[in-house]
Amino acid sequence: MTDDLKRLKHALDAATPAPDAVAKAAALDIAARNFTTLQESTHRTRQKNNRPEKPAGFLTGVVNMFARTGLRPALYATSSLAVVGLGILIVLPMDGFSPVPDLAVRTGTIGKTREQVKPDTEAMSEPVLELMVQEPDMAYDMTRQAPAPAPSTMARAKSAEAPVAALIADGYDDGLVPQQDRERFPDVTPNALKITSDNPVSTFSIDVDTASYSYVRSSIMNGALPDPDAVRIEEMINYFPYDYQQPGGDIPFSTSVSVFPTPWNAGTKLVHIGIQGEKPLVENRPPLDLVFLIDTSGSMQDANKLPLLKQSFRLLLSRLSAQDRISMVTYAGSSGVVLEPTSAGETGTILTALDRLDAGGSTAGHAGLQLAYAQAEKMHADGRIGRVLLATDGDFNVGISDPEALESYIAKKRESGTYLSVLGFGRGNYNDALMQSLAQNGNGTAAYIDTLSEAQKVLVDQVSGALFPIADDVKIQVEFNPAMIAEYRLIGYETRVLAREDFNNDRVDAGDIGAGHTVTALYEVTPVGSSAIINDPLRYQQAETTTGSGEFGFLKLRYKQPGESVSRLISTPISSAEIAPTSDALFAGAMAGFGQLLRDGKYLGDWKYADAIALANSAKGADEFGYRAEAITLMRLADTLSR
Repeated sequence: MTDDLKRLKHALDAATPAPDAVAKAAALDIAARNFTTLQESTHRTRQKNNRPEKPAGFLTGVVNMFARTGLRPALYATSSLAVVGLGILIVLPMDGFSPVPDLAVRTGTIGKTREQVKPDTEAMSEPVLELMVQEPDMAYDMTRQAPAPAPSTMARAKSAEAPVAALIADGYDDGLVPQQDRERFPDVTPNALKITSDNPVSTFSIDVDTASYSYVRSSIMNGALPDPDAVRIEEMINYFPYDYQQPGGDIPFSTSVSVFPTPWNAGTKLVHIGIQGEKPLVENRPPLDLVFLIDTSGSMQDANKLPLLKQSFRLLLSRLSAQDRISMVTYAGSSGVVLEPTSAGETGTILTALDRLDAGGSTAGHAGLQLAYAQAEKMHADGRIGRVLLATDGDFNVGISDPEALESYIAKKRESGTYLSVLGFGRGNYNDALMQSLAQNGNGTAAYIDTLSEAQKVLVDQVSGALFPIADDVKIQVEFNPAMIAEYRLIGYETRVLAREDFNNDRVDAGDIGAGHTVTALYEVTPVGSSAIINDPLRYQQAETTTGSGEFGFLKLRYKQPGESVSRLISTPISSAEIAPTSDALFAGAMAGFGQLLRDGKYLGDWKYADAIALANSAKGADEFGYRAEAITLMRLADTLSR
């Protein structure tokens, strides 16, 4: 090397600033997207075009070579090295020059200066807008060359030590890199064992949601055990119809209680509580005002999302009558009304509006909710039931997206008398925690639709329960007798637990029961003197005097008639006398055990999947729709996967 070259190198080294971690990560992000563009493979199947082929440069040739041979692992490694090697060229493009010619031609940026290229700030994500303020040069290049990286990518880019491969992989579903799993579930701890003498009262809100079971089924059928947080045992149990005693008189539902030995613990017993809602005659039902609030954001384009959603709503239309009315609102980057209130008898008009829907854009869920409630208020009339049906993969990333803020908004809107139910679709972006929050605060239900068969169950076979409420704010409170019961635990309902004082407070929201719904709750109780008692007695505890000898406890239930603000009370003692359990009670016990196995199985001892399978088989009963047989198949698959 000559002296002149050495001096030039030293001067350049001295003038070169320290590497910028954010800029480097953003450059890697851009490069990964540019590789995808060069390959024409923004989807899993490589797209074809009719443009004449251009001479490929070295970088394009390397990428295409690996793409054609299918050696994706090698491509990842080579891509990472290529990105690092070319990082300076990519992060510092000259005005009028795009490092990817094809992309520059298609976006119209080739040959233009920075001032001539005006980015659309309204369509930008928050991370890019933030960069435009903090790093204008970088933001310019990102908006000109490629879509903004996912928020998770930007967060990780702030660390100089973020792995290159991880930065490239985040957020892309282009056929080269696995789609990032953004699914979220409520973070709850299973109910603990309670000592009756310390805490004799248990209070919770009923739950008729079924989303957890459908999600668990989807996971197992795809060859993986579900996330334990996705397993809500009460929803696993309540997915199935049960033949409980029909209500009579003025009370819209009946309650029944039975006690029988616990399948997984010979020293304890199960207290089985069954609630059966009345099913009014179809001709006597009130007319419906339904607002279909449909997520049409880019994440909904998969076959098991928007296409399945359209098929599902087609099924629902078959169960409606001309007296019912439908409005349709969509939301993506913004929201809009695609169908003004229309009689359900005008199926051609409704189906045309439905078929025109396409997926694309971000997820302005809050704006969609506002517009949907406005449509519901427009249709509101005495004697009619208003309900918003939100169909989504569960993510809101524009407008209010904080769960607590959304809860507050929905809680205010439910006072208008409009119910909100949520239908979840698809995987990868499923926000179960948000969907549960919306449904619970909107006086509605949450279901997860993974197949057309599930749509048939929710929107056809059980549509009365899904759409027609018969009781609001239903709460259950059980007081256990410490002279008879030493310990107890509520199985499931972790997200529905209430404070003791909430039971008599009519301002506290709770679950709702629809026409024909059944609700099941199970307590595992340990009688006084049983060898299964886990906790030691306290040295200084005084024996309590109790009344009601022969009673395990006392059940109280509060509910409101739809439209009323004052609750009504039902109460019944829980007898210690055992009776032969029905097949419904035994099957509920099998599902309770199955759900616990999927979570942690802490209280099950040596009880295994094989025991759950045997119990469920013995209690399958008539099984008119095959739901119980399907559950047994899932148990068998889970048993295999757990090995």
